[in-house]
Amino acid sequence: MKPIEILGSKARLEIMHQLTDGDMYVSELMERVGMDGKTAKHHLKKLEQERIVSSRMEGRRKYYSLERKVIVKISPSPNRRFQIQFPRVDES
Repeated sequence: MKPIEILGSKARLEIMHQLTDGDMYVSELMERVGMDGKTAKHHLKKLEQERIVSSRMEGRRKYYSLERKVIVKISPSPNRRFQIQFPRVDES
């Protein structure tokens, strides 16, 4: 999936935004973002496949956390750049 496709989804952007507050399990994300479980799991799966989020099991709950930063750079003329980066969180 292209970076622009990941960021082109309002639902995925909202999930990433919520995860900036810390690790959450699916039910917490569903409540905060206002979506059903099937939809939330679909978007989380896409984000996990792209290694933007990671997950871990604690008992019967699956927790998700941000694994990468999301950096969007847009420059006007004369540079005219549009760049999206997903560096790992531990990279600066």
